[in-house]
Amino acid sequence: MNALNKAPVRADDRPVAGVVYMILSGLCFVGLTAGVKHMGADLPAAQTAFLRYLLGLVYVLPVIGRIRHETLDAATWRAFGFRGMVHTFAVMLWFFSMTRIPLAEVSAMGYLSPIYVSIGAALFLGERLRLRRILAIVAAIVGALIILRPGLRALNDGHFAMLLSTALMAMSYLTAKTLSGRASPTVIVGMLSLTVTVGLAPFAWAVWQPVTTTQLGWLFLLATCATGGHYLMTFAFAAAPITVTQPVNALQLVWSVSLGALFFGEPVDLWVVLGGVLIVSAVIFIALRESQLKRASAKVIPT
Repeated sequence: MNALNKAPVRADDRPVAGVVYMILSGLCFVGLTAGVKHMGADLPAAQTAFLRYLLGLVYVLPVIGRIRHETLDAATWRAFGFRGMVHTFAVMLWFFSMTRIPLAEVSAMGYLSPIYVSIGAALFLGERLRLRRILAIVAAIVGALIILRPGLRALNDGHFAMLLSTALMAMSYLTAKTLSGRASPTVIVGMLSLTVTVGLAPFAWAVWQPVTTTQLGWLFLLATCATGGHYLMTFAFAAAPITVTQPVNALQLVWSVSLGALFFGEPVDLWVVLGGVLIVSAVIFIALRESQLKRASAKVIPT
């Protein structure tokens, strides 16, 4: 009798599972950045990025058949191509920045992508920017300035590459948002992997260097970390609301700072930590605020 009266567990009402999935996802992504850092500049950034995506296609093979049978219009295919092109340059710049600036700075500046997404959604998708979100964006920009400290320290091409990479990543995410109503998530993810692999190929060919078996092993591990991170993040979002999972995602900054100091001899820059905390806090605030607005709109009963 009690079992019959027991309320069913909602799909997004498993907070412990959501936290565990998000922690594991963060570890995968930090493992990805640490692996790229470990490989250093042994291979050109374009070649490293290409091999990472090429080897990662093994995880996309199961959905290729589904992509072939999708009925999509020409505009959707063009959107897939545009996203692949933008993401290609974003990935190359990210791999390049990893060889030029500390791990903590890459991680902290990477959180700027959701900020760019908020700005882009307001400019190009007509979404309203409320005062609280504007203040969060300003806080994130201040955080970026604290990290970079222009005029107070020397900046190298890695910093500028990372700034451009996060902007291009945001453009990729905005394109994915427009695609979400035209194709399934599986097809969107699969097409990104395919188009980026193709997009990286000519750049990799132009700078190609011989690759050792050890390097291929590392690159396959990187591809596994990246794929696992995305899947685990998806599981986290399905298991618990964003109010639970998003704050846990901030642990990536802690792990990046720790790994940089312990394994790569990078000094802990308190200004980078402070700027990173500001950016991460802004991202968390925007995510939580968005979740609150969605819940509020869901409670409105149409008349």
